[in-house]
Amino acid sequence: MKFIYSVLFVTLLFVACKPKTDSAVNDAFEKNSKTVLAYIQGVQNEKIDYTSFSKDFKSLNTWFGAKDTISLEEFKIGDQKTLEKFDFKLLDAVPVFLPGVNSDTKIADGSVRYYSTWEISTKKTDSTEAKSGILKMYESYDFDADGKILYQQGYGDFTGLMMYLTTK
Repeated sequence: MKFIYSVLFVTLLFVACKPKTDSAVNDAFEKNSKTVLAYIQGVQNEKIDYTSFSKDFKSLNTWFGAKDTISLEEFKIGDQKTLEKFDFKLLDAVPVFLPGVNSDTKIADGSVRYYSTWEISTKKTDSTEAKSGILKMYESYDFDADGKILYQQGYGDFTGLMMYLTTK
């Protein structure tokens, strides 16, 4: 009988100690994943809607030799210049979004991370053929209280790919 009570006690202890799922964080993650997907689709279609970005947006600039962070206006200018020269195609049929955590608390916070593989191509001109390369990326997006993108960072050898694409 003591054994049965012991097993019952241990079982109750495990059930009681199981962390509760925070549906608000899960809901925020699902909503924010759709926002990131819309941005990705905007890059591919060369029609980016920046209304999902916070006015306080910052992007960590991970390119070699670039300044540390850029503002939303600088980000838009960079996107525009990049899209004028290059075509972007996400090779993953459907991106796999991962829930992010607060860097201080290590608790899920509705932020979004994803790994991706992009094909980036130069545009054909009268004097040059199109050229393309594959880039594996990791990106993360943090959101403000209104669900707008507040912070973005991406990691991949973008500088190396640009050098390859722009050399003859």
